[in-house]
Amino acid sequence: MGKQIKIYAEHVEQEALDQFESAMGQDFAVKGALMPDAHTGYSLPIGAVVATDGVIVPSWIGYDIGCGMCAVPTTFDHDDVWEYSKDIFELIYEYVPVGFSVNEHPVPSNLNVDGLSDIGRSAFEKRGGFSHLGTLGGGNHFIEIGYDEDNAVWVIIHSGSRGIGHGIATEYMRMASGDGKVREGHFGFGVDSENGKKYINDMSWALEFALENRLIIASRVGAAMSSIIDGEIDIRSRINANHNHAELRDGLWIHRKGATQAENGMMGVIPGNMRDGSFIVCGKGNPESLYSSSHGAGRVMGRKQAKRELSMDNFKSQMIGVIAKVEAETLDESPMAYKDIFEVMRLQSELVELVHYVLPMINIKA
Repeated sequence: MGKQIKIYAEHVEQEALDQFESAMGQDFAVKGALMPDAHTGYSLPIGAVVATDGVIVPSWIGYDIGCGMCAVPTTFDHDDVWEYSKDIFELIYEYVPVGFSVNEHPVPSNLNVDGLSDIGRSAFEKRGGFSHLGTLGGGNHFIEIGYDEDNAVWVIIHSGSRGIGHGIATEYMRMASGDGKVREGHFGFGVDSENGKKYINDMSWALEFALENRLIIASRVGAAMSSIIDGEIDIRSRINANHNHAELRDGLWIHRKGATQAENGMMGVIPGNMRDGSFIVCGKGNPESLYSSSHGAGRVMGRKQAKRELSMDNFKSQMIGVIAKVEAETLDESPMAYKDIFEVMRLQSELVELVHYVLPMINIKA
């Protein structure tokens, strides 16, 4: 292609490679990288990073703007958590809406909706606004309570901007396509155009919304836990890492779709699966990866395929020792539906340094 490209994944399906090649074939695409967890997405593979010159592409960021991870240290005792794990598991579902559920009333927020453009404000109001704050969502979003090598207890959250980000993305993807249809392709805006400036503004606002969503979830989880056992979460020491966003760096717009920013010294969180937990890492600032790392393990099969082909008996046997929703409706989130996270971590040893490995005791999914 004649452009700077680096592929860290060893096994990538042809469809994902075709998507990446198509994206890199755009005149405005300057540099690209595929993370070790790369797999087929829409428009751009999940686990792709592409730097553009003067163009922002909404579909390369996706619908869940600001989707990412928060890892929050706590003072809870490992043995207490495990002893009362079933009670904590059940209570979190009372404190945190999951799936399509939202709060009955809007949640107070310091975010100012006047910071949105007219397009973003309309999407915000259509999608229920602040009633989405503190809600988990579905799919691969999760809340995990686990412990590291020192038995220190962590609360780890994977969620994003919920309906708000989806609404913002939908409107701008419709505008970018030029024909009034929401089309998932390489349709972008000039960053100096009116629509480009509005999208960048609203994307940035959605990143803040996603962070506040995760922090409220963490606070609710901490409240649920502390109503049962002694301890608290340390929200000030949280680690936050987005993996659906774009940022301006060195004059280029770096789009990350399912990829975590990994600047030198930057803390991040890379989840594996319901069984194998999460890795807390420190970025090495590798320019070949466009200062990025994987956002997780990456899927080896789609959700429908997983539900058709995977065994519930194997799923149950693999999840022994973790209090979780292990049933037919979460079979598509089975560890067997994902790549080997330990191999994924090995492939990105030049991108991040391992700081903590957190094994799950409790996993919450929709």
